[in-house]
Amino acid sequence: MKLGMVGLGRMGGNMTARLQRSGHEVVAYDPSPDAVSKATETGASGASSLEDLVAQLETPTSAPRVVWLMIPAGEITERTIATLAGLLSIAHGEAVARYGIRFLDCGTSGGIWGLANGYCLMVGGDADAVAIVEPAFRALAPEDGYAHVGRSGAGHFTKMVHNGIEYGLLAAYGEGFEILNGSDFDLDLLEIAGIWRYGSVVRSWLLELLHDAMESDPGLKKIRGYVDDSGEGRWTIEAAMEENVPAPITSIALFNRFASRQEESFSAKVIAALRNEFGGHAVKEES
Repeated sequence: MKLGMVGLGRMGGNMTARLQRSGHEVVAYDPSPDAVSKATETGASGASSLEDLVAQLETPTSAPRVVWLMIPAGEITERTIATLAGLLSIAHGEAVARYGIRFLDCGTSGGIWGLANGYCLMVGGDADAVAIVEPAFRALAPEDGYAHVGRSGAGHFTKMVHNGIEYGLLAAYGEGFEILNGSDFDLDLLEIAGIWRYGSVVRSWLLELLHDAMESDPGLKKIRGYVDDSGEGRWTIEAAMEENVPAPITSIALFNRFASRQEESFSAKVIAALRNEFGGHAVKEES
C-alpha cells in the first residue's frame, strides 16, 4: 500500500524504512530537510510540505489515502491534523462527503530497536478503517505483535498504561541494583545482570538492555542520575484517579523521577531540620 509518514524522528524514520522493506510505498515529510533526505536514501518519496505530501498520495476514491503522524503530542499534533483535514477534504470533497475522514490511534512500542525487531502496535478505531491500514500494521509489527484493541482512543490509552507499567519496572530494577551496589559483598553487577537474563523470574528485555549498558559503561559512570518523563506516567496516574484505581507503584516511580532532577532536596532539608529540633539528631551543614 501507499501511505504518507509525517514525522521522521527516531521512531518515524525507522518505521518508514521498515515499511519499505515490506514493499510499501512511503511519502515522507518532516520539517527537517535532512530527515527527509535521509528517508529518501532508503527509498521513500520525499515531500517538501504537507501540501506536497497530500498531492503525492493521489489514489482512487475506493482506496482512501492514509497519512501516519509520528509527532509529539500537543499543539503540533493538533495543528498538523487540522491542516491535513483541510487539505484532504479540499482535494477529495466528494470522497470525504461519502466516506468521511477516519482517524486511527496507534500506540507504538519498540523504540530505536523497532526497525530490526518490529513494533508492538495497539490500534484504536473503527474496524473498517483498521482493515484498510492493516497491511502496514502487519509490516511494522513482529508476529503476534499487533492488535485492534478497541474503539477510537483505545490504542493510545493502552500504550499509556503500558508506559505506566514501564515506569514501575524501571524503578524496581533501579532500586534493586542500587541495593546490590551498596552492599559490602563487592558484587559484580554486570555478571549478576548477565546471569539474571537466563532462567530468572525477573529476566526481561529491559534487563538485557541494562546488561548492555553496563557492559559498555561499567558502573554507569558516564551517566548522570537525572531521569526525565514524557508524560505517560502522569497520564496513567490521572486515569487511575478518574477510575478510583490505586496505583501507588506507578505514582512512586514518577515522583522518584522528579527527585532525580534535584541538585538539592529542600524536602530533605526540612526533614533533617525537624529531626534536629525534636530529637537532637546531628545535621550536616552546607560547605
